[in-house]
Order: sequence, then C-alpha cells, then structure tokens
Amino acid sequence: MLLTKIKRVIRAGFMNFWRNSWVSLAAILVVVITLFTIGSLVFSRAILGSVLTQVQNRIDISVYFKTDAEEQDILALKDLVSKLDEVKSVEYVSAEEALASFKEKHKDNALINQSLEEIGGNPLGAALNIKAKEISQYESIAKFLDAQNNASAGPIIDKINYFQNKKVIDRLSVIIDSIRNMGLIISLILIGVSILVTFNTIRLAIYAAREEVEIMRLVGASSKFVSGPFIVEGIMYGFISAVIVMVLFYPFTLWIGSKAGRFFGDLNVFEYYISNFGQIFLTLLAIGVVLGAVSSFIAVRRYLKV
Repeated sequence: MLLTKIKRVIRAGFMNFWRNSWVSLAAILVVVITLFTIGSLVFSRAILGSVLTQVQNRIDISVYFKTDAEEQDILALKDLVSKLDEVKSVEYVSAEEALASFKEKHKDNALINQSLEEIGGNPLGAALNIKAKEISQYESIAKFLDAQNNASAGPIIDKINYFQNKKVIDRLSVIIDSIRNMGLIISLILIGVSILVTFNTIRLAIYAAREEVEIMRLVGASSKFVSGPFIVEGIMYGFISAVIVMVLFYPFTLWIGSKAGRFFGDLNVFEYYISNFGQIFLTLLAIGVVLGAVSSFIAVRRYLKV
C-alpha cells in the first residue's frame, strides 16, 4: 500500500513537471547557473591549491649565521626547527656551499669576483633554508628562531630574511583569502536566487493545479500525498540540472585544460574533472536536489498550508 502511494506521488510529480514544461525549464536554467558556478568554484579551489603549492615551494625563509658560528651549534638548531609542526623541510647550506653558489651566480660580474679575491677568505656564513607547511606559519617559525638566538649564550644568527619578505608573504595570504571568500559569497547569493526562483516555480505549479488539489482534499487525500508531487518536481529540477552541468563541464574543462594548462603548473583541469567525476557529480547532485526539495517544501508549506 505504501509502495503504491509512493509510485502515485512520483508519477504525479513527473506529470506536473511536463505539464508546466516552460516554467520548469526556467527553473532548471537558474539551478544550472547556480550549480555551474558552484562547480566552477570546485575547480577554482583545485587550481588555487595547485598555484599555492607552487608558490609555497618557491617561498622559504633563510637563516644566515655568523661566520664564526660553530657548525655543531647550527646543526643543533636545525634539529630543533625540524621538530616544529609548522616546518615542512629544512636544508642546511654550509659556508663553503654558500660561497660556491654565490660565485656561480655572479660568475659574469668581474667586480664581485675581484672583490672576493681581495678578501681572500670566505665572507659568507652557513645558512638554513626553511619551508613551512602553510604560508601563514612562517611568522611563528621566525619568532621561534629569534627566541632561540636571544636565549643562547652567544647569538649565532646574523639575519633572518623573513622580516624583509613579510610584506610579500602577508599580501599573498590576503589575496588567497579574498579569492576564497569572494567565491563563497557568490555561491551563497546564487543559492538564494535559485531558492527564490524554484519557490516561485512551485507556487505557479500549485496555482495551475489548484482545482486538482481541492478535489484531492475533498476526497480525503492526506497532506503528504497532496504535497508530495510538488516536492518530487523540485527534486527533478535539481537532478536534471546536475546532469546538464556535468555535461557542460566536459567541453569547458577540455578547453581550459588545453589553453591555460601552463598557468596551473602540474594541474590539468580536464584530467582533474575526469579523475574526480563521481565526487563532483555527487556533490552537485546533492546540492541541486536539496535546493529543489527545500524550495518546494517551503512553497508547499506556504501555499498549501499543510
């Protein structure tokens, strides 16, 4: 008996959908735009993550030691830094390696080479190149190093270049956070618009079927049976919209992947779409179905007073 009622509700929902085909098409288009934007944000987050990884791999803080600093003291500090949760990697550069790298970098500069020859010795000290797991963690690492240097009997650190690069690192963090917040705000706005459009679409469907609704009530139909078809109709909007969006993403990501792949580093958007197809589809499907069902439920409660 229950199964029969469910079948009747679903059948009635399909009939309402096709009977109000133009209104349904308008609702689907709005939901498609919303889901397409949300899906684009999924790809944007992946792209942003790839770009951020590249930036993080290029950004580090260098700790330059005094020329008279003992190697064992430097290595002891290296071990302490390596144990920090914020630290991804620590590279030790000896004074000899630093000098060789400096000479290689300025091999075409006769003035610098002549100056080194006149000095005779090695004017450079050892260094540590430290990479953090997140850009925002460099400040705490720099403060830790500064505190360790001040706490030691004889300070061995000559300079920490984080304090010179702080403005660049902070600006990059602000830009990344702004992009993420903007994407979230746009999604929320479009979700609100979709709910309003679907709400009004269901309201029109209820108005068009008002005589049938009255007849069902007169013959004693329950509130769930009366409202069920309209909720099914809203769910159909979300389901069909999710399928359309996934179809649209195929040529879109294929074009983006071939045209702009060099800007995204190792990430190919089309390959990301293919490898995460199921997860993206289920996410958009869930959002679309929830949007349709919630909008329909609100409209039904408002206009049928069930």
